[in-house]
Amino acid sequence: MNPAPPDHPPTEEDSAAALFRLRDFRLYISGRFLGAMAMMIQSVAVGWQVYDMTESAMALGMVGLAQFLPMVLITLPAGDIADRIDRRLIVAAAALLEAAAAGWLIALSVLGTTDVMWFYAALALFGTGRAIMAPASRSFVPLIVSKLQLPRAIAVSSSSFQISVIAGPALGGFLYIFGPVAAYGTALASFLIVAVAFLSMKTRPAPLPQGPAVTALHRLTAGISFMRRTPIVFGAISLDLFAVLLGGATALLPIYARDILEVGPAGLGIMRAMPAAGAIGISLMLIWRPIRARTGHIMFACVAVFGAATIVFGLSRDFGLTLAALALMGASDMISVNIRATLVPLATPQPMLGRVTAVEMLFIGASNELGEFRAGVSAALFGTVPAVLIGGIGTLGVVGLWLWLFPALRKVDKFDDVKPPGG
Repeated sequence: MNPAPPDHPPTEEDSAAALFRLRDFRLYISGRFLGAMAMMIQSVAVGWQVYDMTESAMALGMVGLAQFLPMVLITLPAGDIADRIDRRLIVAAAALLEAAAAGWLIALSVLGTTDVMWFYAALALFGTGRAIMAPASRSFVPLIVSKLQLPRAIAVSSSSFQISVIAGPALGGFLYIFGPVAAYGTALASFLIVAVAFLSMKTRPAPLPQGPAVTALHRLTAGISFMRRTPIVFGAISLDLFAVLLGGATALLPIYARDILEVGPAGLGIMRAMPAAGAIGISLMLIWRPIRARTGHIMFACVAVFGAATIVFGLSRDFGLTLAALALMGASDMISVNIRATLVPLATPQPMLGRVTAVEMLFIGASNELGEFRAGVSAALFGTVPAVLIGGIGTLGVVGLWLWLFPALRKVDKFDDVKPPGG
């Protein structure tokens, strides 16, 4: 599944060096990387601290729920705000909220608080900051790079995030050796740097033209309405949604590690890292050689590879083959995510991008959570291996159905050809 070779000689603008010469892009990537690292560091620390206090698996589940619920409630309004207010200011303000949440966790740790509800409240504040930041941050890249540079910029951004997914938890565990305050303090400092990085950007999005008066509800639902009537956007987002919903098997990895492959906690750690490792590898390749042609076909092919790799993972009894399947799942998913993350802003008018990005993030975020729930319920009803196989086969079925439902997405060739409706 190698991306298609470029069909034209690379230009000076179309190079990684030119991309990194953009001051605002360097600030953006640095801020995104530090923010993701801080989130991972804090996640490891708070998970360990809460479990150490409660020795309850349910308490760990509440840690995730406390952060997820604000995202469900706030993401769509945050997308509307991102389309009406300078996105630099939104990201900076959200980073300050995240810093405040880290400061709250520091205070709880210093005071020796053992009431876990205060920790959930701090995490809800953190989740609020994440929900406010996400649409503005994700829709910022098209403002600071050219259309030609966008696929490479998306690949760089994805790589930086995946590196933080692997390095962040390890750093968080190391810092926790010195106590939770060390971990939360590092996260707080990082969030403050993120705020400074975005405020230092020179890009000033022009105020959007005022259209006819509309209600707040109309503005909030405009992203959904646009997505539904734009086949390329709707097809790309929904294809990824159902692939993750059906093919996600992360929740079942502990069962494979302990009962099926018998590789123990160390093996589980390696298995958890393999999808991210595969994603990083393919992201680095996409930075060097972005996808230029047969975009729609490559996207569908990669989702099909994801489904097939899920089936191989489900059937495997060999640890090496399992690791290879997980890495392939991460790599193929990263290519489809890269294409989706490039297609959506290209096919969306700039005044709508924040709201459409919010819908995209809400759908994909929900599919991650619901995918783990789907896997757990299926495993309880049918068994672990059948649950994984059902997911992989279901993903292949979705690919076939979406090829028929969304011919416009299948026929997308070059990114240069993708324009907003009426553009």
